[in-house]
Amino acid sequence: MVRIAVDLNRCQGYAQCAFLAPEIFTMHGDEALLYDPEPDEALREKLDRAAAACPVQAVLVDAVEPDGVEPHAVDVPAEGVSHAR
Repeated sequence: MVRIAVDLNRCQGYAQCAFLAPEIFTMHGDEALLYDPEPDEALREKLDRAAAACPVQAVLVDAVEPDGVEPHAVDVPAEGVSHAR
C-alpha cells in the first residue's frame, strides 16, 4: 500500500502532479490541491513521476507494508497536510 501527503506549506500550485497523475491529484480552482492520500498501488509509477516533478518537492510518498509497518515514515505537521478529495 502507498500513502502520500502533500506539504501545503511548500506547495505553490504549479500543478505538475495533477498533470502527470490526474487519477491521484486534482486542482480545485487556482491554488487548492485535492488528492487521494492512499492511491492504488497500480498507480505507483505515475505517483513517483508526479512526486519527482514537483518543483518544490511538496509531494511525500510513503510505502506501507501489508502488516501496517511504515518503513519510511514521513513527519508532516497536521496543519500542512490536506486530505480533502
